[in-house]
Amino acid sequence: MSRFGQRLARVMTVGGLAIACVMTGSGAAHAAGAAYTALGDSYSSGVGTRSYTYDNTSCKRSNYAYPVLDAQRLGLTLTFAACSGARVPDVLNQLGSLSASTADVTVTVGGNDAGFSSVITQCAKPWPYTCGGDIDKAQTYIRNTLPGVLDGLYTKIHTLAPNAKVVVVGYPRLFNGQQCNAGARISPDEMSRLNDTSTCSPPQPAVAPAPTVSAMSIRGPLSPATRSVTPPSGSTACRTRSPSPTTPTATARSATPTSSKPP
Repeated sequence: MSRFGQRLARVMTVGGLAIACVMTGSGAAHAAGAAYTALGDSYSSGVGTRSYTYDNTSCKRSNYAYPVLDAQRLGLTLTFAACSGARVPDVLNQLGSLSASTADVTVTVGGNDAGFSSVITQCAKPWPYTCGGDIDKAQTYIRNTLPGVLDGLYTKIHTLAPNAKVVVVGYPRLFNGQQCNAGARISPDEMSRLNDTSTCSPPQPAVAPAPTVSAMSIRGPLSPATRSVTPPSGSTACRTRSPSPTTPTATARSATPTSSKPP
């Protein structure tokens, strides 16, 4: 497994433990076999674990994904609907199992809608390619369009599963600013802005989400639910780009090409 794959697997394992704590940290105890539905994109399906034998479909669902591990740990009955590459319209098609008897729902989505994997691919191209404009475009979508799209999804989930505890799970900060692959170039400023974009907080909407929707994150979710999450220390949400250097900086990305796969 590549260094990036190992890191992502560690992040997903830690995230799964955190989600289990959120799902059990408040409210009544779960009944044995309570219904749990996992929605979302590849960060829910388990891409990065390199094992997709849960149902052997193109959705790349893994037995090592946090929904499977948490369902086993908490004794829940899992409906594993998350699918690699999913956008919000795709997640709206994942809601078939939701009902008044659904006890728990987790959802991670928004990265593909913002085109995050394409932005990373552009950033990884060699000089003279740059990606500041691509990052700006993704952040503009996150600030101005994604909140309404996600609020519509959360409202639909709440309507179909009015008694469920809904946990909105966010995205990790993938880059550490250190060189690990001399074959590609992502500047330190671009790495920092990509991390900021993955935890970018859209503005507070006029109407707050239903109180049954809570938020958690490994480092902060890319969703309107960040309105209830303090950004991580030292980060600046949706930071604007720094002036371009007059000469190219010889740096490398901190992830192997697996990072260009859609979340």
